[in-house]
Formats: sequence, C-alpha cells, structure tokens
Amino acid sequence: MNTSVIYRSAWLYEAFLVLRYRGEYEERSRAVAELIPDGSSVVDLCCGPGTLYFRHLRHKKASYTGLDINSSFVKRLSSRGIATSTWDASSDKPLPRADYLVMQGSLYHFLPDPYPVIDRMIAAAKQKVILTEPITNLANSKNPFVSWLARKLANPGTGDQPHRFNESSFEKLVELYKMSGRLLGYYAIAGGRERLCVLRGVGA
Repeated sequence: MNTSVIYRSAWLYEAFLVLRYRGEYEERSRAVAELIPDGSSVVDLCCGPGTLYFRHLRHKKASYTGLDINSSFVKRLSSRGIATSTWDASSDKPLPRADYLVMQGSLYHFLPDPYPVIDRMIAAAKQKVILTEPITNLANSKNPFVSWLARKLANPGTGDQPHRFNESSFEKLVELYKMSGRLLGYYAIAGGRERLCVLRGVGA
C-alpha cells in the first residue's frame, strides 16, 4: 500500500495531529468518549492507531473493534490484542453491528459523496453514530505549497486527498440528516476547529 509518510507509523501519525491541534488534540477523542456509556460496543471506522480506545474506551470496558484501510495500523492493534480488521470503508460491504459507530476526522476521505458511508454506519448502529470532522484545514490554505503538501500527507493508501469540508459544506450535510429526523446533536469541539455530529442509528 502506497501511503504518505505519516500513515506509515502510529508515532508519526499522532505526532502530526498533536502538532496540528496542539492543546485541543486530546479534546477530540475525549468529546467522543464522553458520549459512549461504560460497557458499550463500539466500531471505530478509520480507527488509525486506536487513540480513542487506548486513551478513553478501554477504561470504560468497551467492546471495541477498529477498522482501517491501513494494514500497518491494523497489524499494530492486532498485536496488542485489539479486535481489528483491514477495511475499505468506501465499499458497499455492510459494517459490523455495534451500539456506537464512530468516525473521527476521516469523512473527507469520502468526498465528494460521503453519504453512502454515513448511511452504512447508521444501518449498523444500534444506538448512535458519532462523527467528528475538521472544518478548518491546511488543504484549504491560500498558500499553494501548504495546500499541496496537506493533500499529499493525507493519503492513507487511496491516493491524494484533494477535498475537504469547510463549515458551510459540513453544515449542509448535517442539515440533510436533521431533515430526515436522524440528527441528535451538533456542536463545535477542539477550539472550534472541528464539528461533532451525533446521528440516531437504525436500531435506536
């Protein structure tokens, strides 16, 4: 799998996010974990190095499964005894059922049409779907070198990532799920850099 350098190492991946988010990095996963009750089953789609589990959910005795297209992340988690699987979330394969389906900061990988993956998450969720997504991005920088580099660094093995959400485009997505009666919550996290969206699962 041909990935950008930050996807070749869990340490580099987290170091990049810490540098990008600084003091707000920890808040990203904490905000998600606070919505998940103790003992819940969780499927973490595009789980990366499993930060949500290691920093928060294992203390809640969650039944956790991590899914990611990056085989190096999957192998690392598996070696540490975590239920995990290499998974292409863009396929139409049904997702494993769980109380909570989570995706953190990865929905932009499915632009320009993110709705199929969200709908598969809703179909698999017994309770809720929790999405977080940045609405300020280096890929939208006016500096052409910075925006080019951001697109290159965001390749998890599926190619350069030219698309990003901004506040307006993400709110349009949220509005559609509000109209369908699925929206349970929507608010800013990580110092306003990200938005957190909670949707009602089919099983709720």
